Amino acid sequence: MRALTVPPIYSPIPPAIHPRHAAIDRRTAEWAHRFGIGSEELRGQLVAHGIGAFAARILPEGREEVIGILADFVLWLFGVDDGHCEEGELGRLPGQLTATLGRLLRIAQNPEVPMMLGDPLAMGLRDLRHRLSDHATPGQVVRWIDALREYFFTVVWEASHRSAGTVPDLNDYTLMRLYDGATSVVLPLLEMGHGYELQPHERDHVRVRAAAEMAFFIITWDNDLFSYHKESRTGHYYLNVIRVLEQEHGCTPDKAMTVAIGQRDRVMSLFLRLCTDLRRQGSPQLRQYLDGLGSFIRGAQDWGISSIRYTRPEDPADLPGAFRETPTDDSPDPLDIPAIAWWWDLLPALAAPPRVRLTA
Repeated sequence: MRALTVPPIYSPIPPAIHPRHAAIDRRTAEWAHRFGIGSEELRGQLVAHGIGAFAARILPEGREEVIGILADFVLWLFGVDDGHCEEGELGRLPGQLTATLGRLLRIAQNPEVPMMLGDPLAMGLRDLRHRLSDHATPGQVVRWIDALREYFFTVVWEASHRSAGTVPDLNDYTLMRLYDGATSVVLPLLEMGHGYELQPHERDHVRVRAAAEMAFFIITWDNDLFSYHKESRTGHYYLNVIRVLEQEHGCTPDKAMTVAIGQRDRVMSLFLRLCTDLRRQGSPQLRQYLDGLGSFIRGAQDWGISSIRYTRPEDPADLPGAFRETPTDDSPDPLDIPAIAWWWDLLPALAAPPRVRLTA
């Protein structure tokens, strides 16, 4: 089977990485071994994926201790996703998966509860919750838990498709992909990493929420492009925008790749327009938050084309080595996806995106 070529994708956000990324990556590997996250084989794979460097790209100027929490948390999430959902038995048993995730959520809410004692994922989550509380406000902790609940809810939805061997339509996939990529759980750490808390009247404003969702869309669509080779060759059931578009349009994987890239380019163009508008009257904290969303997008891109999780040296993926400076589709018209089409109502239609660069 030939590798599907992923061409250079549009990335107007400059790259950046925290100077202590190597040390953070080492400590995350030590953390994974200390708590025994995943099977020995899975843990060996995860610690080789450079997850500490990924976190250091998301918070390139953030506090090192918070970057460490983020790195450990991302590795923990992969322990749940790879170990339980994608490759584990529970990934085909939605009811039992719901029960396990419900117990983990209770531990996140109250790490002192005597549940799942001795379970590596539960012990790791307790450690993360205690450390997170040392750097977060009570409101940030609550939002992190709520986002974790959203993530758990969507991976159970994915498990229902996995158990039935079905592929959702594009609208449902888009809606659920905003959360099953575990993107929303990172947002409180963007604030914590820089020592501020975005006020509710800004964070909960419809346009700010939309900007965050656009970032989720770009990150997860990019991840689907970069991970398609890995997922399609495992022999396991997988959900990916390429597969969804193949079914939606009855097209080839190459055509689906072109369509997906056009979709993420159009959303990236809208994201830039919206962020430019929001920055005009936003608080310094909101501007920092928007910069954080940009760093999250670019950090995921740089990690996605460089981590052996996706490059697969033993069976090389055909991933780009660089990015392009212009979009393949910068149309101001909304995508024909009802779950997100309302994003385009938040700004007047423009002929082309402004030439702006978010700071890293």
